[in-house]
Amino acid sequence: MSKTKDKKKAGKTGGKTGGKSVGKSLADQADKYKLYQKSVQEPEHEMDFFEQAYKEAFDRPAKVLREDFCGTFAVCCEWVKQEGRTAYGVDLDDEPLNWGRANNLAKLKPEQQERVTLIKDDVRTNSTPKAHILAAQNFSFWYFKTREELVDYFKIAHGNLADDGIMVMDMMGGGECITDDQNDVRKVGNFKYIWEQATYDPITHDASFYIHFKFKDGSKLKKAFEYHWRFWTIPEVRELLEQAGFSQVHVYWEGTDKDGEGDGEWSRKTKTTSEPCWIAYIVAVK
Repeated sequence: MSKTKDKKKAGKTGGKTGGKSVGKSLADQADKYKLYQKSVQEPEHEMDFFEQAYKEAFDRPAKVLREDFCGTFAVCCEWVKQEGRTAYGVDLDDEPLNWGRANNLAKLKPEQQERVTLIKDDVRTNSTPKAHILAAQNFSFWYFKTREELVDYFKIAHGNLADDGIMVMDMMGGGECITDDQNDVRKVGNFKYIWEQATYDPITHDASFYIHFKFKDGSKLKKAFEYHWRFWTIPEVRELLEQAGFSQVHVYWEGTDKDGEGDGEWSRKTKTTSEPCWIAYIVAVK
């Protein structure tokens, strides 16, 4: 499941990496952040959508991006490839930040690197200049499990935006996403990506998810990433964003081709038909 129906699930990165060593299995040699970026992230797609959503809100290009829960901040690095843009990545975990410095930031031109600022901090801080776009991708804001926590975060995000700013988040849902013991397996290059939907509590909406990787020698990198979230719904999120002070909240839904598959075209919707598994964007306008 993904933003193009067949692609990727993910959340905030975190954990230990592995190094190559003679005699070790492929899982022991694996760098889980590299696997994550190959199987989950599509920074180019995110840029296209950010540009579309901002233009539809304000009819001009955005310059300043803040990426909350940024992990290895691949999105920040993609953002600054266009001249004149600046990016701020905020995350509490040193490990993915350091990995991103060595593997993502280091690949940029020196001038581009200067336009990326990384901040080890709680996302509930006013630690950056006002952003045109504040992104909280990969369901990362589901970390907040109560309405009080989430509306507090949304209020802070609202304050971190320029007057002509938008907040962009993604959401997943559908009947297949709220059952226990569901696995989505995809082959990516020379390994398999496994998204495990381990548990879902219909009373609390607490849910646990894991990402595993399996290799051609049969070895497996189990629970490379794990997420323990509240499974929020679109109506709840829209109501809390409005409560936090956002003037407009739009839902973007992906179109389909003649075979019923996602066509990569996103548009605002107020109503749609049910699907077993879906991804949507929420765009909140300050």
